[in-house]
Amino acid sequence: MRRFILHSYLKPEKVEEYVELHRNTWPEVLDLISKTNITNYSISIKGNELFTYYEYVGDDYEADMKIQDDSPIMQEWWKHTTPCFLYHDKGHYYDELEEIFYLK
Repeated sequence: MRRFILHSYLKPEKVEEYVELHRNTWPEVLDLISKTNITNYSISIKGNELFTYYEYVGDDYEADMKIQDDSPIMQEWWKHTTPCFLYHDKGHYYDELEEIFYLK
């Protein structure tokens, strides 16, 4: 298993839109995330900062992410979500954080 912790910023005027999208995440998106070996996925927010955590339980992360990238449903979902990010115009969405402590 591999754990991911990500940090990002939303455009202040897009915070509510992004929150609403995730309160009503499309079932097909949830199914695809699960089918590509992502589990324990959570997104937290403070102001316009996002903190994302998930665990990858598969054997080939790059291949599973390519399945997501190539999925028409995920591409449609991203048309709604990615413009909410502060650095969307630069194609930058997340910074991966370094985990320095974990207790199981």
